[in-house]
Amino acid sequence: MSIIDWIVMGGFLLFIVAYGTWKSRGSKNVKEFLLANRSTPWYTVALSIMATQASAITFLSTPGQAYVDGMRFVQFYIGLPIAMIVLSITAVPLYHKLNVYTAYEYLESRFDLKNRTLGSFLFLIQRGLAAGFTIFAPALIISAILGWSINITIFVIGILVIIYTASGGTSAVNKTHMLQMTIIFFGMFSAFFMIFKLLPENVGVSDALHIAGKMGKLNTIDFSFNLNDRYTFWSGLIGGTFLALSYFGTDQSQVQRYLSGSSVAQSRMGLLLNGIIKVPMQFFILLIGAMVFVFYQFVTPPLFFNPVEENRIKESKFSNEYILLENEFNEIHERKKESINNLVTAIELNDETKIIKEQENVIKENEKVKKIRNKASELVKESNPLSDGNDTNYIFLSFVLGFLPTGLIGLVLAAILSASMSSTSAELNALASTSVIDIYKRMIKKEGSEKHYLIASKVFTIFWGSFAIFFALFANSLGSLIEAVNILGSLFYGTILGIFLVAFYIKKVGGNSVFLAAIIAEIAVILFFFFTDIPYLWFNFIGCVLVVILAIIFERIIFK
Repeated sequence: MSIIDWIVMGGFLLFIVAYGTWKSRGSKNVKEFLLANRSTPWYTVALSIMATQASAITFLSTPGQAYVDGMRFVQFYIGLPIAMIVLSITAVPLYHKLNVYTAYEYLESRFDLKNRTLGSFLFLIQRGLAAGFTIFAPALIISAILGWSINITIFVIGILVIIYTASGGTSAVNKTHMLQMTIIFFGMFSAFFMIFKLLPENVGVSDALHIAGKMGKLNTIDFSFNLNDRYTFWSGLIGGTFLALSYFGTDQSQVQRYLSGSSVAQSRMGLLLNGIIKVPMQFFILLIGAMVFVFYQFVTPPLFFNPVEENRIKESKFSNEYILLENEFNEIHERKKESINNLVTAIELNDETKIIKEQENVIKENEKVKKIRNKASELVKESNPLSDGNDTNYIFLSFVLGFLPTGLIGLVLAAILSASMSSTSAELNALASTSVIDIYKRMIKKEGSEKHYLIASKVFTIFWGSFAIFFALFANSLGSLIEAVNILGSLFYGTILGIFLVAFYIKKVGGNSVFLAAIIAEIAVILFFFFTDIPYLWFNFIGCVLVVILAIIFERIIFK
């Protein structure tokens, strides 16, 4: 990476930290620190919601997911617009009317303290761990660029985020989100444009899309009802809707974004705009991954995309075996490239017979490539037992560092790192809010001054930042980050959503019934995860439905 890239990347990131700290300095009370005085306009609410969800994981791992598995991951977001409409009608006016700081305050007013504590506890566990993922993702970048220990880079990224989040709270989060999303959109569009610029002259945009389609990378929608398949239209529509309802309606990291809205209308507009933009945005990011795949059909990619692991195995006793695999990989890739060029010619001539023949050749050679990559992955795991042999998170990064021009590398990396900082800051802010309002102020120190709770909010921000850093140190063995973070959420979101749905809509069910139902449902979801092959998106539906049904049964039989 050149000095210009360092200046671009470092300049953007330091400016964001300084800007967020300066613009939000001097919070005088808890309301200002946690809710920005409820004065946020709708467009800032919308951008802040998107920035909170769109972490570095989104921009690092999602293109790699498309490279490996095609674009079917977009089905994960099918239910999101539906959830935004439902929440705008139900949750937003209710939270504003009750004038709450956190979503879990409502559970005590509707049920009792133990349900508020349970909701808070489930949120703190899953969001505290998820914050570790969002710190770990950008650490991949820095460690790959500098060759630093990934642990050192985790500490550096985590401390930078803690500084401006602890200093300015929600106001700092909202103000920096505006800048960060601007950098993110500009950086990703620039990368997308450069992919087509770098393709061979005889390969146009339509040719690239045809190649991606013929090789199974544009597989966006699957209407089959297959419980063994993670991503189908139905898992996205049903499981995805329940996940989005829970995430945007009960997860404090998102609820806090629209609780800071200046009115019900402003919060609603922010949520609805997120529902309109989010699915096309994810489609675009996945399309970047599919186009990176096409690019690497004409340029020989690394056998293993993680440069740290590749260097380690080449210095190990498995070096000769790995080099033999690498040579075989390169030979097959050259044959595949010839078939790809023939396929492009056939497409341009509209020769269906030749298209089918060359497509079969390409797919056959690509299967050989997959087998060799699998062997390389097994070697990597054998060489380093701490590695899971997964290089998905490094695929887009490999393209950025290897082929983008000077200056643009720094900009794209700044976009990815900005995404991480925006998401992590919102998570730490929400974790501090829940810790102070639902736990500390409610059960430990009920009578404290505004200054005392303001200081406590900053202390809890630092605590959760440190917790996230600690967990990030162990995140390297969890495979594709975009899947890992969504699996983690799906283990808890269904149960939390079930509690809130009963609270919103089933007025005759009391606190004891829903508490017992939630405990049983959460245990059941965890057992399903460890002992069945049910795709994780369905856990959101299963957990939610179990809570609702069991709560009704318990209310009628046990606690009537």
